[in-house]
Amino acid sequence: MPYHVTPTSLSGVLILEPKVLKDDRGFFYESFNQQDFAHATGLNPTFVQDNHSQSKKGVLRGLHYQIQHAQGKLVRVVKGEVYDVTVNLQRHHPEFGKWTGVHLSDQNHRQLWIPPGFAHGFLVLSDEADFLYKTTDYYSHPDERCLLWNDPAISIQWPEENEPILTDKDRRGSRLADADVYE
Repeated sequence: MPYHVTPTSLSGVLILEPKVLKDDRGFFYESFNQQDFAHATGLNPTFVQDNHSQSKKGVLRGLHYQIQHAQGKLVRVVKGEVYDVTVNLQRHHPEFGKWTGVHLSDQNHRQLWIPPGFAHGFLVLSDEADFLYKTTDYYSHPDERCLLWNDPAISIQWPEENEPILTDKDRRGSRLADADVYE
């Protein structure tokens, strides 16, 4: 099987590890194949947009989501290492407000499937990181929301103790108690 799939502590959030072929020249792997993804996960999302961000060490991006036009995301790191976090924002789900974190890097080749209904963010642990993700809906600025990265009600255990580098938007994120969530 081209993907090894491991469930995380949050229902629907999956770690995918592709089959990587390595030799003395380097490595090769298929980063995405619709048929193999569907076979491995039982899911058949349609991806409509690919995004690429580059960030330096200590940058924290997130926790972002879109209240309308909710996006499923398939994320991976092609250079460097990040700590990737998802938070369940489905108000009537038993895991509402719960989070999970996964290390993604160019060395472990892991990918993370994040279904619609979750906030998402990551902290760069390496000197620099290139982060790629596929989305199931288009970016919609009016629908974009940001959950506060250090909300005590969620208590995410970020691996770095230093204050992260944040945008003003991420610094002003909403606390879970005040956030727009999925009904």
